[in-house]
Amino acid sequence: MPRYVAFLGSINVGGNQLRMAELREALEAHGFANVGTVVASGNVLFDHAKAADGRLEAEIAKLVADRFGIDTFATVRSRDELAAGLAENPFAGEGEDKLVHTLFLERQPGKADFAKLERDHAGRGAERMAAGTRALHLYYADGVARSKLTGDFIARRLGCKGTARNLRSMRRILDQMD
Repeated sequence: MPRYVAFLGSINVGGNQLRMAELREALEAHGFANVGTVVASGNVLFDHAKAADGRLEAEIAKLVADRFGIDTFATVRSRDELAAGLAENPFAGEGEDKLVHTLFLERQPGKADFAKLERDHAGRGAERMAAGTRALHLYYADGVARSKLTGDFIARRLGCKGTARNLRSMRRILDQMD
């Protein structure tokens, strides 16, 4: 079976507390195999016979909502998709790995959506961004905590949800997938 990673949004932030052991058990009971987690922020590795598409993502989000009462979404990537996401990030090597992120998106926004995001963010901060494959690559030059380029700000302009991971986390996840 293929190996995947699911990035869950809003896990262990904002009051959405979820023990990774409980999440692993729930996914295993639902037919996911070889389930593991990487750090406690909703990074789930698993094997599954289904293709990594919107149906699998919706299945995971529904499971988390039904079992734990957490309204989340999931974006699923194969090992090769994760590696490609790392490779296409133009900010890798420009700053500390904790300041360079990939926001994994639930779908591919159009060029007009990305242009709107860039226009609306102009002059708001030192962050840099670049469109990717079902992703937005970000360099938070002054740090994430003080940034005005928030997930909600981005989602409203792109018209879709996303969940970000920094380069350090992505590399750690990729190492565990190999």
